[in-house]
Amino acid sequence: MAGRSRERQRGGRTPAVLRRETAAYAQERSAVQHGARTGSGANWRIVSFLIVVLLSGVLFVFFWADVFYIHSVAVGGLRYTTKEEVFALTGIANMHVFWVDPMEVRQAVLRSPTVADAQIVVGWPPNMVQIIIEEREPAFVWEQAGVATWIDLQGRVMRQREDRPDLIRVVAENSIEGPIGPNMQLDEAIVSGALQLHALLPDLKFLRYDPIKGLGYQDVGGWQVWFGVGTDMPERVSIYNGIVANLKSRGIQPGEVNVVNPDAPYYAAAWGR
Repeated sequence: MAGRSRERQRGGRTPAVLRRETAAYAQERSAVQHGARTGSGANWRIVSFLIVVLLSGVLFVFFWADVFYIHSVAVGGLRYTTKEEVFALTGIANMHVFWVDPMEVRQAVLRSPTVADAQIVVGWPPNMVQIIIEEREPAFVWEQAGVATWIDLQGRVMRQREDRPDLIRVVAENSIEGPIGPNMQLDEAIVSGALQLHALLPDLKFLRYDPIKGLGYQDVGGWQVWFGVGTDMPERVSIYNGIVANLKSRGIQPGEVNVVNPDAPYYAAAWGR
């Protein structure tokens, strides 16, 4: 009996010893794991702090460094306009590249009557703003009040940039006082008439313009001829040639031939009948 009692006592003690060892091991393991987590959190806080410092430095450089402020632009496609003139039109001098709106810059550049279209590209240094220009081409030279300007195919007034002997010159007479400005536009009938007369009479270098009689010129024979304006200049020139041939055959020297109305042309004789 005593032996069995001792065996029960030994058997009863054994689970108690195991439970104490398991609890102690669990406490040690928990302490180790807790210490590991604490070290990892400290490392991440350091990394986060370094990231914040780095980003702050980048933002400081981006907004305060002079290299990101616009002091010039790269311009392509120029023939008549200068790079400095285009840069002045943009209105972005000394502006930070972050605040540059390509659409606003395009609209500003298109204010120039010489510019037909513009493409704006905003990027990084050194060429932060790049502009590709498409310029309008002059159709003829218009001279009014002693000031010569270019006129394009749509009648828009452009500043005369250089001497173009290949362009016909139209001298306005008895017109509004003062030269026409860049915001003005000629009637397309005047433009069409001038270009057609130049094509029909390629040796002609000068045309005259009168608000009533339209386009005309001084014939080599000494008389003045008026054709009006519009797109039917081939018909009017043909009528004019017929009138002059008829007058010469009759020995009449005209002082003026008027074909403004092709249905009712007339002439004024200088001498002869």
